[in-house]
Amino acid sequence: MERRTEGVWHVPQDLPERGRQYDAQRLGGGVAVELKSHLPIERQARVIGATWLDQQLIGGGKGLGDMGFGSEVKEALQQRGDFLAEQGLAEKRGQRIMLARNLLATLRNRELARTAQDIAADTGLEHRPVADGQRVTGIYRRSVILASGRYAMLDDGKEFSLVPWKPVLEQRLGHTVAAVVRSSSISWSLGSGLGHGVS
Repeated sequence: MERRTEGVWHVPQDLPERGRQYDAQRLGGGVAVELKSHLPIERQARVIGATWLDQQLIGGGKGLGDMGFGSEVKEALQQRGDFLAEQGLAEKRGQRIMLARNLLATLRNRELARTAQDIAADTGLEHRPVADGQRVTGIYRRSVILASGRYAMLDDGKEFSLVPWKPVLEQRLGHTVAAVVRSSSISWSLGSGLGHGVS
């Protein structure tokens, strides 16, 4: 920045980019931060939905330390195991826990079903579940943040669907979009004629 007169400074337009480059050099290439869950670890222990804790349980909790955050996660994993057993989705055998098959899909589907009931009660629209490979078209009304992730609500005036959300959708709020959901991915069609695809 350059001082022109008392209280007047010239700020270069590329100042944010210069700052980012400076930080990247100073930190040896920068630091990447990835949000794994918007829910605090304590809340993940007793919620219906596919959580980061469930992924840790499936992976055996490898790489967790015994102090600090690692200790908190281990305690939350014990609580999560107890909760899943209460829900009939796990069985405790001594120190071991046997998880139900398709645990993540089961938790995700239960959370989506409950959320869909709430939305149907609020809007008067009927929920239309999305089958694998099915194309869904509707007006993007809002996003819904769940333990299982973020979902977009699409409605056609009579029915609505909940489909995995992508950041590109925020530009299309209130517009008609189409999506094809496949087991582990989603493809979006945006724009006039819905010809512009985004995966």
